[in-house]
Amino acid sequence: MRTERKPTRLDRVFARLDREPERPAHIGVPRMSRHRMVLFGATLAFYLAIVWAVVITSWLVRLDWRVMFFRPYQQWPELHAFVDYYVVLGQRGPTAVMVAAWLGWRSWRQHTLRPLLALGVSLLLLNVTVGAAKYGMGRLGPHYATEIGSNEMWLGGDIFPSGHTANAVVTWGILAYLASTGRARRWLSALSAVTSLGVGLSTVYIGTHWLSDVLLGWAAGLLILLALPWFEPLIARAESRIFALRDRWRARRGRTAPAAVRPVGAPVAPGPPAGLGETPAPDPVPTGEPVPTGRAAARPHAYLAPGPHTTRAERTPVTPGGSRRPQHSERHPRGTTSATRP
Repeated sequence: MRTERKPTRLDRVFARLDREPERPAHIGVPRMSRHRMVLFGATLAFYLAIVWAVVITSWLVRLDWRVMFFRPYQQWPELHAFVDYYVVLGQRGPTAVMVAAWLGWRSWRQHTLRPLLALGVSLLLLNVTVGAAKYGMGRLGPHYATEIGSNEMWLGGDIFPSGHTANAVVTWGILAYLASTGRARRWLSALSAVTSLGVGLSTVYIGTHWLSDVLLGWAAGLLILLALPWFEPLIARAESRIFALRDRWRARRGRTAPAAVRPVGAPVAPGPPAGLGETPAPDPVPTGEPVPTGRAAARPHAYLAPGPHTTRAERTPVTPGGSRRPQHSERHPRGTTSATRP
C-alpha cells in the first residue's frame, strides 16, 4: 500500500509563492503620507541633534569614552566569535548580494523591475549621503583616538556615521518596504530593526565605532527608507524606459532576422527542360546560404521525386507495358512474419 508523502513546511512555503499572481495589482506603491512626513522630520531632527551633540563635545562624547574604556570585548570574550560572524550582516557586499538575489527572483516572478530598481536607488542614496557625511566630518574611531575626552572630529577619519549600521537598516529594511501585505511589512520591519540594532551594537562591542556613530547610522538609514516614496516616479519612468528599449530591440531583431534557408535534402520539383541551344538558368541561391565553389559547384543538383518514402521491398519497377514483376498474392513485405504453410 503506497502512501503520499506529507508536505513539509518548506513545500508549503514554495506552494504559497507559486500561487502568487504575475504583476500583482494589490501591491500598492508607498506614498509620502502625512504620517511618513512626520517620521521623516523627527528622524532628521534626531540626526542633526546627534551631530550637534558630538560637535560641541557634550555628554554624548563622554558616554562614548566611557563605553570605550569599558571594553565590552574584554568583559564578555565568549561572544567574540559569534559577533565576528554576525557583524557581516551589516557589510554592504554580502548583504547586497543576498537581498538582490531574492528581489531578482521577485522581479522575474512578478514581471516588474521595481524591486531591483528600488534596491539600486536606496544603495545609491546610502553611498552618497553616508559617504559624504563620513568624509565631511572626518571623525576618528576608538582605536585611533588621539586625545581622551575629545570628539575626534575633522581629523581624517571615516567612521561617523556607522556605515555597517546604516547599511543594515537600508538593506534589510527594503524588504519591508517592498512587502506585499501589511502583516509581512510589520514582521519584516521588526526583523530589520532587530538585525540593524544587533549589527550596531556588534561594532561597539568590537571597538570599531563609538556609540554615537551607531545612533547616527540608524538615523541615516531610516532617513533613506522614509524618503524612498519621493523616488517612486523616477523608478516608474526608469522601468518603462527599460521595457521600451527591450521591446524596440526585440522588434529590430525580428526585422533583421535572416530568411529561412531550405533544409538539405528537401524535395525540389524538376523544372521544364531547357530549349535546344539554350542554357538552363542556374538555380537561385537562397539568402543566407553560402555559394558553392570548386568541385562542389560542378556537382549537379539532385532532384527528388515528391511523395512518401517507401522501402526497397515495396518498390516495383514500372515499364511502359506495365510491371515486369509477377503478382504474388502470398508475398509479404520484408520484415513481417508470414503465415505458416501447411
